Amino acid sequence: MKHLNKLLVAMLMLAGFSSQAQDNNNPWAISFGVNAVDTRVSAASKLEDQFSEFFNANDNWNILPSLSFVNVSRYVGDNFSFGVTGSINRIDKWVQPRVNNADYTVVNPGDLDYYGVDAVINYSLMNLIKSKSIDPSIHIGGGYTWIGDDISAGTLNGGLGLTYWFNEFIGLSYRATYKQSFEDVREDMPSHMQHFAGLSFKFGGSDKDNDGIYDKDDACPEVPGLKQFNGCPDTDGDGITDANDTCPEIPGPVEFNGCPDTDGDGISDNLDACVDVAGLKEFNGCPDTDGDGTQDKEDKCPTVAGPKSNQGCPPPPPPLDADKDGVPDLEDDCPTVAGPASNKGCPVVDEKVLEELKVQARAVYFNSGKATFKTGDKVTPERLDAIKEILKNYPNAKFSIEGHTDSDGSDKLNQKLSEDRANAVRNALIARGVNPNNLTSVGFGETKPVATNKTKEGKAENRRTEVKHVGSIYEGKL
Repeated sequence: MKHLNKLLVAMLMLAGFSSQAQDNNNPWAISFGVNAVDTRVSAASKLEDQFSEFFNANDNWNILPSLSFVNVSRYVGDNFSFGVTGSINRIDKWVQPRVNNADYTVVNPGDLDYYGVDAVINYSLMNLIKSKSIDPSIHIGGGYTWIGDDISAGTLNGGLGLTYWFNEFIGLSYRATYKQSFEDVREDMPSHMQHFAGLSFKFGGSDKDNDGIYDKDDACPEVPGLKQFNGCPDTDGDGITDANDTCPEIPGPVEFNGCPDTDGDGISDNLDACVDVAGLKEFNGCPDTDGDGTQDKEDKCPTVAGPKSNQGCPPPPPPLDADKDGVPDLEDDCPTVAGPASNKGCPVVDEKVLEELKVQARAVYFNSGKATFKTGDKVTPERLDAIKEILKNYPNAKFSIEGHTDSDGSDKLNQKLSEDRANAVRNALIARGVNPNNLTSVGFGETKPVATNKTKEGKAENRRTEVKHVGSIYEGKL
Protein backbone atom coordinates (compact mmCIF):
# COMPACT_ATOMS: atom_id res chain seq x y z
CA MET A 1 0.00 0.00 0.00
CA LYS A 2 2.73 2.38 -0.86
CA HIS A 3 0.20 4.68 -2.56
CA LEU A 4 -1.76 5.22 0.68
CA ASN A 5 -0.06 8.57 1.37
CA LYS A 6 -0.93 9.72 -2.14
CA LEU A 7 -4.55 8.81 -1.56
CA LEU A 8 -4.83 10.64 1.76
CA VAL A 9 -3.19 13.81 0.43
CA ALA A 10 -5.49 13.82 -2.60
CA MET A 11 -8.56 13.37 -0.40
CA LEU A 12 -7.59 16.25 1.88
CA MET A 13 -6.97 18.56 -1.08
CA LEU A 14 -10.27 17.70 -2.70
CA ALA A 15 -12.21 17.85 0.56
CA GLY A 16 -11.22 21.49 0.87
CA PHE A 17 -13.33 22.47 -2.12
CA SER A 18 -15.77 19.63 -2.78
CA SER A 19 -18.56 17.83 -1.06
CA GLN A 20 -21.74 15.91 -1.14
CA ALA A 21 -24.46 16.77 1.37
CA GLN A 22 -27.97 15.91 2.23
CA ASP A 23 -29.65 19.29 2.84
CA ASN A 24 -29.25 22.99 3.49
CA ASN A 25 -29.42 22.70 7.25
CA ASN A 26 -26.29 20.60 7.62
CA PRO A 27 -24.44 21.19 4.38
CA TRP A 28 -21.47 18.97 5.17
CA ALA A 29 -21.50 15.20 5.35
CA ILE A 30 -18.91 12.51 5.87
CA SER A 31 -19.41 8.82 5.14
CA PHE A 32 -17.08 5.95 5.94
CA GLY A 33 -17.18 2.17 5.96
CA VAL A 34 -16.11 -0.71 3.76
CA ASN A 35 -15.94 -1.04 0.00
CA ALA A 36 -15.96 -4.03 -2.34
CA VAL A 37 -14.46 -4.27 -5.84
CA ASP A 38 -15.99 -6.64 -8.42
CA THR A 39 -14.25 -7.14 -11.83
CA ARG A 40 -16.91 -9.44 -13.34
CA VAL A 41 -18.40 -6.66 -15.48
CA SER A 42 -15.09 -6.42 -17.33
CA ALA A 43 -14.72 -10.17 -17.77
CA ALA A 44 -18.26 -10.72 -19.09
CA SER A 45 -18.92 -9.91 -22.71
CA LYS A 46 -22.68 -9.97 -22.44
CA LEU A 47 -24.75 -7.52 -20.41
CA GLU A 48 -26.74 -10.25 -18.76
CA ASP A 49 -23.51 -11.91 -17.63
CA GLN A 50 -22.13 -8.67 -16.27
CA PHE A 51 -24.96 -8.35 -13.78
CA SER A 52 -26.04 -11.97 -13.33
CA GLU A 53 -24.02 -12.33 -10.16
CA PHE A 54 -24.23 -8.72 -9.04
CA PHE A 55 -24.34 -9.56 -5.33
CA ASN A 56 -22.12 -12.65 -5.39
CA ALA A 57 -19.85 -11.26 -2.71
CA ASN A 58 -18.41 -14.62 -1.73
CA ASP A 59 -16.95 -15.46 -5.16
CA ASN A 60 -16.40 -12.14 -6.85
CA TRP A 61 -16.04 -9.33 -4.32
CA ASN A 62 -12.74 -8.06 -3.07
CA ILE A 63 -13.28 -6.80 0.47
CA LEU A 64 -10.67 -5.42 2.86
CA PRO A 65 -11.87 -6.25 6.39
CA SER A 66 -11.32 -2.76 7.79
CA LEU A 67 -12.30 0.86 7.29
CA SER A 68 -11.67 1.19 3.58
CA PHE A 69 -13.42 4.30 2.24
CA VAL A 70 -14.13 7.86 3.27
CA ASN A 71 -16.43 10.32 1.51
CA VAL A 72 -16.53 14.04 2.24
CA SER A 73 -19.35 16.02 0.62
CA ARG A 74 -21.24 19.30 0.60
CA TYR A 75 -24.75 20.21 -0.43
CA VAL A 76 -24.83 22.72 -3.31
CA GLY A 77 -28.61 23.19 -3.71
CA ASP A 78 -31.58 21.82 -5.63
CA ASN A 79 -30.98 18.31 -4.22
CA PHE A 80 -27.46 18.22 -5.65
CA SER A 81 -24.32 17.59 -3.64
CA PHE A 82 -20.70 17.29 -4.65
CA GLY A 83 -18.08 15.23 -2.91
CA VAL A 84 -14.90 13.20 -3.04
CA THR A 85 -14.45 9.55 -2.15
CA GLY A 86 -11.17 7.94 -1.28
CA SER A 87 -10.98 4.16 -1.06
CA ILE A 88 -8.42 1.38 -0.54
CA ASN A 89 -8.73 -2.37 -1.10
CA ARG A 90 -6.77 -5.49 -1.91
CA ILE A 91 -7.48 -7.43 -5.13
CA ASP A 92 -7.28 -11.17 -4.56
CA LYS A 93 -10.25 -12.12 -6.78
CA TRP A 94 -9.90 -11.30 -10.44
CA VAL A 95 -12.68 -12.68 -12.67
CA GLN A 96 -11.33 -14.19 -15.89
CA PRO A 97 -13.21 -14.12 -19.18
CA ARG A 98 -15.07 -17.29 -20.24
CA VAL A 99 -13.33 -19.69 -22.63
CA ASN A 100 -15.49 -21.78 -24.99
CA ASN A 101 -18.61 -21.24 -22.92
CA ALA A 102 -16.89 -22.54 -19.84
CA ASP A 103 -17.68 -20.98 -16.48
CA TYR A 104 -15.99 -17.82 -15.42
CA THR A 105 -12.95 -18.44 -13.35
CA VAL A 106 -11.63 -16.33 -10.51
CA VAL A 107 -7.90 -16.08 -9.91
CA ASN A 108 -5.69 -14.28 -7.41
CA PRO A 109 -3.52 -11.77 -9.29
CA GLY A 110 -1.20 -11.53 -6.34
CA ASP A 111 -3.02 -9.58 -3.61
CA LEU A 112 -2.69 -6.31 -5.48
CA ASP A 113 -3.21 -3.03 -3.58
CA TYR A 114 -6.18 -0.95 -4.81
CA TYR A 115 -6.50 2.83 -4.43
CA GLY A 116 -9.22 5.09 -5.78
CA VAL A 117 -9.97 8.78 -5.63
CA ASP A 118 -13.31 9.75 -7.17
CA ALA A 119 -15.32 12.96 -7.51
CA VAL A 120 -19.02 12.37 -7.08
CA ILE A 121 -21.99 14.46 -8.16
CA ASN A 122 -25.01 13.10 -6.30
CA TYR A 123 -28.71 13.87 -6.84
CA SER A 124 -31.06 12.99 -4.00
CA LEU A 125 -34.58 11.71 -4.76
CA MET A 126 -35.67 12.07 -1.13
CA ASN A 127 -37.80 15.18 -1.71
CA LEU A 128 -39.29 13.67 -4.84
CA ILE A 129 -40.69 10.70 -2.93
CA LYS A 130 -41.55 13.01 0.02
CA SER A 131 -39.77 10.88 2.55
CA LYS A 132 -38.04 12.07 5.70
CA SER A 133 -35.87 8.98 6.22
CA ILE A 134 -35.45 7.01 2.98
CA ASP A 135 -33.05 8.76 0.62
CA PRO A 136 -32.54 7.09 -2.83
CA SER A 137 -30.07 8.79 -5.15
CA ILE A 138 -28.25 8.65 -8.46
CA HIS A 139 -24.70 9.79 -9.03
CA ILE A 140 -22.11 10.36 -11.72
CA GLY A 141 -18.51 11.39 -11.60
CA GLY A 142 -15.01 10.45 -12.45
CA GLY A 143 -11.76 9.54 -10.79
CA TYR A 144 -8.51 7.74 -10.90
CA THR A 145 -7.69 4.22 -9.80
CA TRP A 146 -4.43 2.40 -9.04
CA ILE A 147 -4.10 -1.40 -8.91
CA GLY A 148 -0.76 -2.81 -7.85
CA ASP A 149 2.38 -1.04 -8.95
CA ASP A 150 1.78 -1.00 -12.68
CA ILE A 151 -1.94 -0.60 -13.36
CA SER A 152 -3.64 2.82 -13.20
CA ALA A 153 -6.18 4.70 -15.23
CA GLY A 154 -8.92 7.30 -15.11
CA THR A 155 -12.53 6.16 -14.91
CA LEU A 156 -15.94 7.54 -15.74
CA ASN A 157 -18.35 6.61 -12.96
CA GLY A 158 -22.12 6.32 -12.42
CA GLY A 159 -24.50 4.45 -10.18
CA LEU A 160 -27.25 4.34 -7.61
CA GLY A 161 -27.36 4.78 -3.86
CA LEU A 162 -29.68 4.45 -0.89
CA THR A 163 -29.41 5.97 2.58
CA TYR A 164 -31.65 5.43 5.55
CA TRP A 165 -31.49 8.35 7.97
CA PHE A 166 -32.03 7.33 11.55
CA ASN A 167 -32.37 10.97 12.51
CA GLU A 168 -31.35 14.38 11.19
CA PHE A 169 -27.65 13.63 11.47
CA ILE A 170 -26.92 9.87 11.17
CA GLY A 171 -27.73 7.45 8.37
CA LEU A 172 -26.84 4.01 7.02
CA SER A 173 -25.77 4.25 3.38
CA TYR A 174 -25.09 1.98 0.42
CA ARG A 175 -23.80 3.00 -3.01
CA ALA A 176 -23.08 0.89 -6.09
CA THR A 177 -20.83 2.58 -8.67
CA TYR A 178 -19.89 1.34 -12.13
CA LYS A 179 -16.40 2.58 -13.03
CA GLN A 180 -15.72 2.58 -16.78
CA SER A 181 -11.97 2.44 -17.38
CA PHE A 182 -10.43 4.59 -20.12
CA GLU A 183 -7.90 1.79 -20.69
CA ASP A 184 -10.21 -1.18 -20.51
CA VAL A 185 -8.13 -4.12 -21.67
CA ARG A 186 -8.00 -7.45 -19.98
CA GLU A 187 -4.37 -7.15 -19.11
CA ASP A 188 -4.60 -3.55 -17.97
CA MET A 189 -7.10 -1.56 -15.82
CA PRO A 190 -10.47 -3.33 -16.00
CA SER A 191 -13.84 -1.62 -15.79
CA HIS A 192 -15.41 -2.77 -12.53
CA MET A 193 -18.16 -2.31 -9.95
CA GLN A 194 -17.35 -0.78 -6.59
CA HIS A 195 -19.77 -1.12 -3.67
CA PHE A 196 -19.70 1.20 -0.63
CA ALA A 197 -21.51 0.52 2.63
CA GLY A 198 -21.18 2.46 5.87
CA LEU A 199 -22.41 5.26 8.07
CA SER A 200 -23.08 8.82 7.02
CA PHE A 201 -22.99 11.85 9.29
CA LYS A 202 -24.33 15.30 8.45
CA PHE A 203 -22.90 18.38 10.13
CA GLY A 204 -22.05 22.03 9.65
CA GLY A 205 -25.41 23.59 10.57
CA SER A 206 -25.28 26.52 13.04
CA ASP A 207 -27.87 27.05 15.80
CA LYS A 208 -26.48 29.77 18.06
CA ASP A 209 -29.52 30.01 20.32
CA ASN A 210 -29.96 26.21 20.58
CA ASP A 211 -33.65 26.35 19.79
CA GLY A 212 -33.46 23.53 17.24
CA ILE A 213 -33.78 25.89 14.28
CA TYR A 214 -30.71 26.47 12.16
CA ASP A 215 -29.46 30.03 11.94
CA LYS A 216 -30.06 30.24 8.22
CA ASP A 217 -33.76 29.49 8.82
CA ASP A 218 -33.94 31.35 12.13
CA ALA A 219 -35.44 34.84 11.94
CA CYS A 220 -34.16 35.43 15.49
CA PRO A 221 -30.84 33.54 15.57
CA GLU A 222 -29.66 35.12 18.83
CA VAL A 223 -32.81 34.35 20.88
CA PRO A 224 -34.37 30.90 21.40
CA GLY A 225 -37.74 30.68 19.72
CA LEU A 226 -40.37 28.42 18.21
CA LYS A 227 -40.43 26.62 14.91
CA GLN A 228 -43.85 28.00 13.94
CA PHE A 229 -42.42 31.52 14.28
CA ASN A 230 -39.22 30.78 12.33
CA GLY A 231 -37.20 30.65 15.51
CA CYS A 232 -38.54 33.84 17.09
CA PRO A 233 -39.80 33.78 20.68
CA ASP A 234 -43.32 34.10 22.03
CA THR A 235 -42.60 34.64 25.72
CA ASP A 236 -46.21 34.83 26.88
CA GLY A 237 -47.41 32.02 24.60
CA ASP A 238 -50.28 34.00 23.11
CA GLY A 239 -49.46 33.10 19.52
CA ILE A 240 -47.85 36.46 18.70
CA THR A 241 -44.09 36.78 18.38
CA ASP A 242 -42.41 39.07 20.88
CA ALA A 243 -41.31 41.41 18.08
CA ASN A 244 -44.96 41.99 17.12
CA ASP A 245 -46.35 41.77 20.66
CA THR A 246 -46.95 45.09 22.41
CA CYS A 247 -47.17 43.18 25.71
CA PRO A 248 -44.66 40.34 25.19
CA GLU A 249 -44.78 39.08 28.77
CA ILE A 250 -48.57 39.11 29.25
CA PRO A 251 -50.80 37.01 26.97
CA GLY A 252 -53.41 38.82 24.94
CA PRO A 253 -55.42 38.44 21.71
CA VAL A 254 -54.25 39.35 18.22
CA GLU A 255 -56.74 42.21 17.89
CA PHE A 256 -54.98 44.00 20.76
CA ASN A 257 -51.46 43.24 19.48
CA GLY A 258 -50.93 40.67 22.21
CA CYS A 259 -52.09 42.84 25.13
CA PRO A 260 -54.90 41.74 27.47
CA ASP A 261 -58.20 43.52 28.05
CA THR A 262 -58.83 42.73 31.71
CA ASP A 263 -62.13 44.59 32.03
CA GLY A 264 -63.43 43.51 28.63
CA ASP A 265 -64.28 47.02 27.46
CA GLY A 266 -62.56 46.65 24.09
CA ILE A 267 -59.58 48.76 25.14
CA SER A 268 -56.31 46.90 25.75
CA ASP A 269 -54.76 47.27 29.19
CA ASN A 270 -51.73 49.16 27.89
CA LEU A 271 -54.06 51.91 26.61
CA ASP A 272 -56.64 51.63 29.41
CA ALA A 273 -56.43 54.21 32.19
CA CYS A 274 -58.93 52.14 34.22
CA VAL A 275 -57.77 48.54 33.71
CA ASP A 276 -60.14 46.85 36.16
CA VAL A 277 -63.32 48.76 35.30
CA ALA A 278 -65.03 48.72 31.92
CA GLY A 279 -65.14 52.14 30.35
CA LEU A 280 -65.33 54.16 27.17
CA LYS A 281 -62.77 54.79 24.46
CA GLU A 282 -63.14 58.56 24.66
CA PHE A 283 -62.10 58.39 28.31
CA ASN A 284 -59.18 55.98 27.69
CA GLY A 285 -61.17 53.07 29.10
CA CYS A 286 -62.54 54.85 32.18
CA PRO A 287 -66.28 54.74 32.93
CA ASP A 288 -68.96 57.40 32.80
CA THR A 289 -71.66 55.67 34.82
CA ASP A 290 -74.33 58.35 34.47
CA GLY A 291 -73.51 59.04 30.81
CA ASP A 292 -73.28 62.78 31.29
CA GLY A 293 -69.99 63.19 29.43
CA THR A 294 -67.88 63.54 32.58
CA GLN A 295 -65.88 60.43 33.51
CA ASP A 296 -66.49 59.04 36.98
CA LYS A 297 -63.12 59.97 38.43
CA GLU A 298 -63.77 63.64 37.55
CA ASP A 299 -67.51 63.51 38.30
CA LYS A 300 -68.61 64.81 41.70
CA CYS A 301 -71.93 63.03 41.15
CA PRO A 302 -70.95 59.85 39.20
CA THR A 303 -74.37 58.20 39.41
CA VAL A 304 -76.48 61.28 38.61
CA ALA A 305 -76.15 63.06 35.28
CA GLY A 306 -75.14 66.69 35.29
CA PRO A 307 -73.32 69.19 33.06
CA LYS A 308 -69.55 69.30 32.92
CA SER A 309 -69.68 72.94 33.96
CA ASN A 310 -71.09 71.75 37.28
CA GLN A 311 -68.48 68.94 37.66
CA GLY A 312 -70.99 66.34 36.50
CA CYS A 313 -73.61 67.17 39.11
CA PRO A 314 -77.16 68.23 38.27
CA PRO A 315 -77.68 71.99 38.46
CA PRO A 316 -79.18 73.24 41.72
CA PRO A 317 -82.88 73.93 41.65
CA PRO A 318 -83.77 77.51 40.90
CA PRO A 319 -84.12 79.60 44.05
CA LEU A 320 -87.61 79.91 45.47
CA ASP A 321 -89.51 82.94 44.26
CA ALA A 322 -92.94 82.70 45.80
CA ASP A 323 -94.21 85.96 44.33
CA LYS A 324 -92.72 85.23 40.90
CA ASP A 325 -91.19 88.68 40.63
CA GLY A 326 -87.77 87.41 39.53
CA VAL A 327 -86.16 88.16 42.88
CA PRO A 328 -85.28 84.94 44.79
CA ASP A 329 -86.96 84.66 48.15
CA LEU A 330 -83.58 84.66 49.89
CA GLU A 331 -82.94 88.09 48.40
CA ASP A 332 -86.53 89.32 48.40
CA ASP A 333 -87.53 91.68 51.22
CA CYS A 334 -91.12 91.03 50.20
CA PRO A 335 -91.14 87.30 49.22
CA THR A 336 -94.93 87.08 49.05
CA VAL A 337 -95.58 90.39 47.25
CA ALA A 338 -94.17 91.04 43.79
CA GLY A 339 -91.86 93.97 43.33
CA PRO A 340 -88.91 95.05 41.25
CA ALA A 341 -85.36 93.96 42.02
CA SER A 342 -84.43 97.63 42.34
CA ASN A 343 -86.62 97.72 45.44
CA LYS A 344 -85.39 94.35 46.75
CA GLY A 345 -88.46 92.60 45.43
CA CYS A 346 -90.94 94.86 47.18
CA PRO A 347 -93.63 96.94 45.46
CA VAL A 348 -92.93 100.61 45.02
CA VAL A 349 -95.14 103.07 46.88
CA ASP A 350 -96.23 105.38 44.09
CA GLU A 351 -98.39 108.50 43.96
CA LYS A 352 -101.49 106.52 43.23
CA VAL A 353 -101.03 104.53 46.42
CA LEU A 354 -100.35 107.63 48.47
CA GLU A 355 -103.47 109.29 47.11
CA GLU A 356 -105.54 106.28 48.06
CA LEU A 357 -104.05 106.31 51.58
CA LYS A 358 -104.87 110.00 51.83
CA VAL A 359 -108.50 109.43 50.91
CA GLN A 360 -108.91 106.54 53.32
CA ALA A 361 -107.12 108.21 56.24
CA ARG A 362 -109.19 111.42 56.04
CA ALA A 363 -112.37 109.36 56.38
CA VAL A 364 -111.34 108.19 59.85
CA TYR A 365 -113.51 110.08 62.35
CA PHE A 366 -113.06 110.74 66.09
CA ASN A 367 -115.37 111.82 68.89
CA SER A 368 -115.27 115.60 69.28
CA GLY A 369 -112.28 116.75 71.30
CA LYS A 370 -111.17 113.16 71.95
CA ALA A 371 -108.77 110.53 70.53
CA THR A 372 -111.43 107.84 70.38
CA PHE A 373 -113.11 106.80 67.14
CA LYS A 374 -116.58 108.26 66.60
CA THR A 375 -119.22 106.23 68.41
CA GLY A 376 -121.63 104.40 66.14
CA ASP A 377 -119.66 105.25 63.00
CA LYS A 378 -119.42 102.29 60.59
CA VAL A 379 -117.24 104.11 58.04
CA THR A 380 -114.16 104.48 60.23
CA PRO A 381 -113.56 100.69 60.75
CA GLU A 382 -113.97 100.16 57.02
CA ARG A 383 -111.40 102.87 56.30
CA LEU A 384 -108.95 101.36 58.77
CA ASP A 385 -109.43 97.95 57.11
CA ALA A 386 -108.80 99.51 53.71
CA ILE A 387 -105.59 101.18 54.94
CA LYS A 388 -104.42 97.86 56.41
CA GLU A 389 -105.03 96.11 53.04
CA ILE A 390 -102.96 98.74 51.27
CA LEU A 391 -100.10 98.66 53.76
CA LYS A 392 -99.76 94.85 53.76
CA ASN A 393 -98.71 95.03 50.11
CA TYR A 394 -95.67 97.08 51.14
CA PRO A 395 -94.04 95.00 53.93
CA ASN A 396 -90.69 96.79 53.73
CA ALA A 397 -92.12 100.33 53.52
CA LYS A 398 -92.21 102.57 56.55
CA PHE A 399 -95.23 104.80 57.01
CA SER A 400 -95.88 107.71 59.33
CA ILE A 401 -99.38 108.27 60.76
CA GLU A 402 -99.85 112.06 61.11
CA GLY A 403 -102.44 113.82 63.23
CA HIS A 404 -103.73 117.37 62.56
CA THR A 405 -106.29 119.75 64.23
CA ASP A 406 -107.97 123.02 63.47
CA SER A 407 -107.15 126.23 65.30
CA ASP A 408 -109.88 125.99 67.92
CA GLY A 409 -108.48 125.61 71.42
CA SER A 410 -105.01 126.13 72.72
CA ASP A 411 -101.92 125.11 70.83
CA LYS A 412 -100.90 122.74 73.63
CA LEU A 413 -104.24 121.02 73.67
CA ASN A 414 -104.31 120.74 69.89
CA GLN A 415 -100.77 119.28 69.83
CA LYS A 416 -101.63 116.64 72.41
CA LEU A 417 -104.90 115.79 70.64
CA SER A 418 -103.12 115.39 67.25
CA GLU A 419 -100.51 113.07 68.73
CA ASP A 420 -103.11 110.94 70.50
CA ARG A 421 -105.29 110.64 67.41
CA ALA A 422 -102.23 109.64 65.24
CA ASN A 423 -101.25 107.02 67.79
CA ALA A 424 -104.85 105.75 67.94
CA VAL A 425 -104.79 105.09 64.17
CA ARG A 426 -101.36 103.37 64.47
CA ASN A 427 -102.64 101.11 67.25
CA ALA A 428 -105.79 100.28 65.28
CA LEU A 429 -103.68 99.24 62.27
CA ILE A 430 -101.31 97.18 64.44
CA ALA A 431 -104.38 95.47 65.93
CA ARG A 432 -105.38 94.58 62.35
CA GLY A 433 -101.99 92.90 61.68
CA VAL A 434 -99.80 95.65 60.34
CA ASN A 435 -96.16 95.23 61.40
CA PRO A 436 -95.43 97.78 64.18
CA ASN A 437 -91.97 98.27 62.68
CA ASN A 438 -93.58 99.68 59.59
CA LEU A 439 -95.52 102.39 61.49
CA THR A 440 -94.68 105.56 63.37
CA SER A 441 -97.03 108.28 64.58
CA VAL A 442 -96.63 112.01 64.96
CA GLY A 443 -98.89 114.95 65.78
CA PHE A 444 -98.61 118.39 64.24
CA GLY A 445 -101.48 120.13 66.09
CA GLU A 446 -102.78 123.10 64.13
CA THR A 447 -99.43 123.86 62.47
CA LYS A 448 -100.14 122.33 59.06
CA PRO A 449 -103.57 123.39 57.93
CA VAL A 450 -104.72 122.43 54.44
CA ALA A 451 -107.59 124.98 54.43
CA THR A 452 -108.58 128.22 56.21
CA ASN A 453 -109.55 128.00 59.82
CA LYS A 454 -111.90 130.98 59.38
CA THR A 455 -114.73 128.92 58.00
CA LYS A 456 -116.56 125.93 59.27
CA GLU A 457 -115.70 123.96 56.15
CA GLY A 458 -112.05 124.85 56.30
CA LYS A 459 -111.77 123.79 59.92
CA ALA A 460 -113.37 120.47 59.04
CA GLU A 461 -110.66 119.84 56.44
CA ASN A 462 -107.89 120.70 58.88
CA ARG A 463 -109.14 118.13 61.42
CA ARG A 464 -107.60 115.05 59.79
CA THR A 465 -105.18 112.09 59.89
CA GLU A 466 -102.79 111.25 57.05
CA VAL A 467 -100.59 108.26 56.13
CA LYS A 468 -97.23 109.26 54.66
CA HIS A 469 -94.53 107.02 53.11
CA VAL A 470 -91.31 107.88 54.89
CA GLY A 471 -88.82 105.17 53.92
CA SER A 472 -87.88 101.50 54.36
CA ILE A 473 -87.67 99.53 57.57
CA TYR A 474 -84.37 98.03 56.18
CA GLU A 475 -82.76 100.99 54.51
CA GLY A 476 -84.00 104.04 56.42
CA LYS A 477 -85.71 106.93 54.85
CA LEU A 478 -86.22 107.01 51.12
